[in-house]
Amino acid sequence: MKRASGVLMHVSSLWGDFSEGAFGSAALEWIDFLQEGGFSVWQVLPFNLPDEYNSPYKSHSAFSGNPFFIDLTQLAEQGLLTQRELEEAKQKTPYACEFDRLNQERMDLLAKAAARFTDTEKLDAFMKTHPQTEKFCEFMARKQANGLKEWLEWTGDALDEAALRTWRFCQYEFFRQWAVIKEYAGEKGVSVIGDIPIYVALDSADVWANPTQFLLDEDHRPSHVAGVPPDYFAADGQLWGNPLYDWETMKKDGYAWWRERMAFMNELFDGVRIDHFRGLESYYAIPATEKTARNGKWHKGPGMDFIKVIQEVCGGKLIIAEDLGDITPEVHALVKDSGFPGMKVLQFAFLGDPDSPHLPHNYDNNCVAYTGTHDNNTLLGYVWELDEGSRKRLLEYCGFAGNDWNACYDTVLRTMFESHAGLLVLPVQDLLLYGSDTRFNKPGTAEDNWRFRVTKEQLRQIDLKKFRRWNELYARR
Repeated sequence: MKRASGVLMHVSSLWGDFSEGAFGSAALEWIDFLQEGGFSVWQVLPFNLPDEYNSPYKSHSAFSGNPFFIDLTQLAEQGLLTQRELEEAKQKTPYACEFDRLNQERMDLLAKAAARFTDTEKLDAFMKTHPQTEKFCEFMARKQANGLKEWLEWTGDALDEAALRTWRFCQYEFFRQWAVIKEYAGEKGVSVIGDIPIYVALDSADVWANPTQFLLDEDHRPSHVAGVPPDYFAADGQLWGNPLYDWETMKKDGYAWWRERMAFMNELFDGVRIDHFRGLESYYAIPATEKTARNGKWHKGPGMDFIKVIQEVCGGKLIIAEDLGDITPEVHALVKDSGFPGMKVLQFAFLGDPDSPHLPHNYDNNCVAYTGTHDNNTLLGYVWELDEGSRKRLLEYCGFAGNDWNACYDTVLRTMFESHAGLLVLPVQDLLLYGSDTRFNKPGTAEDNWRFRVTKEQLRQIDLKKFRRWNELYARR
């Protein structure tokens, strides 16, 4: 694995004027920023439509694009929005995503742009080559006609034509704008790594259009749902509630739905991280009546038979196996046999195991190392909240010799750059040395996640010369 480094930041966190980051000039400037710092990877969170809690890890479709990422300025330049409409859409604060406002106003604004869009030939051509995305648009139009109820509660086949037009336009424009950003990243030598939530939502076009691919009863309701048992993040485990795949049925058609999904991701990204990779070896099934994830059981997953399909579809693209959590020897074997790099997280290195695989001296080349992921505290927050003994071990391990431990962060970061890990990825908060109030997500909580944004002025505080020098010094270029 070629040594490299990158930064984890979701598109929603980019700066801009319209309540959330988007595919506009800020995305291009962000790529310039990465190149200037010697970083060659931009890792993002899932691009699909987020759920009611703004999480991108649960969506109405695995084949959707988040319409809030559409750059409004470009729509105005195309004559699809007026200057007055742009002014009215401007944000109240640049420091956090304004999800409430977006959810209340943005689709109505995009509906106006869709109504003014006339190049239906290009739109139809896009939909013809993206059939699962078109199914998503139909799903959302039927959902609108049924009072936004879950599809299991729909009472008829009514379809809202205006909603269908809006969603088709949004998906077309999402892809059109992102293609420009991705091409620019390639020209600058920056690879974009996406993220695949392993499961989909019950109330999704994926389950609605493909019910036989999931473990459902005769009423299309799951008897068991997805999650993980109690762990470092949550004492009661995590009850995700997603329907589980019928892997035996999927195998009969050569995993056709998954082939489409991976091809879709190939179009968007230069590589992907498969979230909850361990679920491909064994998946945790929780009775649908449970209120926590404590009483689930493990069942065998599709294993290497399915991994070979991913390899076939993705070719030589980078596939990162998220192998964190309750990991067994069988999961370790599957990651090794797949050849995919696993993940190492510094924040898991000082939990008491003196030979933890997350200690940097145990990293091998074929892994991706993180100070923390989107589910972790920031590095500064982590160090501040460590007990005194664990903090002392961390500082001694990294070779920090100062008296003021609050000055240790360069030493810790440099330890990560020095490591053997083929790819090092730092959350943007750790470049800024921001505290726990800026973390992306706190697992097990539903409110106040995913809101973090940066401003251009904040990014200018980062010493890019330092990071570029470290990238040069430790051959991460």
